[in-house]
Amino acid sequence: MQLTAAGQVSEQTLWEQANAAYNSAEYAQAQSLYEAIAAKGLQSAPLYYNMANAYFKQDDLAHAILYYHRALRLAPADEDIRHNLEYAQQSTKDIIDEIPEFFLTTWMRSLRDVMGGSAWTSLSLLLLVASLSMAIVYLLAQRLSVRKVGFYLMAVCGILFIVTTAFAMSARRVVMQQSEAVVMSSSVSIKSSPDRSSTELFVLHEGTTVETGDEVDGWIEIRIADGRKGWIEEKRIERI
Repeated sequence: MQLTAAGQVSEQTLWEQANAAYNSAEYAQAQSLYEAIAAKGLQSAPLYYNMANAYFKQDDLAHAILYYHRALRLAPADEDIRHNLEYAQQSTKDIIDEIPEFFLTTWMRSLRDVMGGSAWTSLSLLLLVASLSMAIVYLLAQRLSVRKVGFYLMAVCGILFIVTTAFAMSARRVVMQQSEAVVMSSSVSIKSSPDRSSTELFVLHEGTTVETGDEVDGWIEIRIADGRKGWIEEKRIERI
C-alpha cells in the first residue's frame, strides 16, 4: 500500500481502492474511501461524481443530489453528471413547477456552461493577446488595407475578450457562491418565520434543491423553484 511522507495512504491509492470497491458493488466502502479523499481537502468533478453515484446506489438521495450538484459546478459541460442529476431529481417526492425563465437568460447560461471557468479564462487571455497584436498591426502597418484588417480584427477580438471574460467571471462566481442548498432531512416543515411555533407553509423532502437567503439564529430563509418562500432550520439542509 502506497504511503505519503506523513505515513498516510496516498490519494491515488485511495482513489483506486474506492473505484475497485464501487465496481465490486461495495458501495458503502467506496463512499467511505471517496470521503477520505475529500477529507484531505481535495475536490474535483470526478471525485464528487463518483461519490454521488455511490450514495445513489445506497438510496441516499439527498447526498447523491448534493454531490451531483457539486460535480456539475466544477464541470458544467459534463453531460453524464447533468443526466444523473436530472435522473436523481426525478426520484424526489417534491414535484415543483419552476417559474418560466427569460429565454435569453437560459441561452446565455447554456453558452457559459459549454466550458468551465478555467477554460473561459484561458480563452479570454488568448483573445486579449490577439487584440493587442492586431492593435500593433493597425498602428505600424504601412499599407492601408493591412491597417483596416488589423483594426477590424482588433475590434472583434476585443469584443470577444469582453464576452469571454464575463463568462469566466460568471463561471467562477457560480463555483464560489453558496446560495443553493439541498434538503437533507426526509421531511421538514417550512415555517413562516424563524420559529418552530410559527405557521407551517409547506413541507419539503430530501433531495429538494433550494435557494438560500437571510440567516437568523440557526434558521435560513429559503426559496424554491416555484417562487414560494419560508424558513428552515439550518441543520436540515447542506449548502452545495
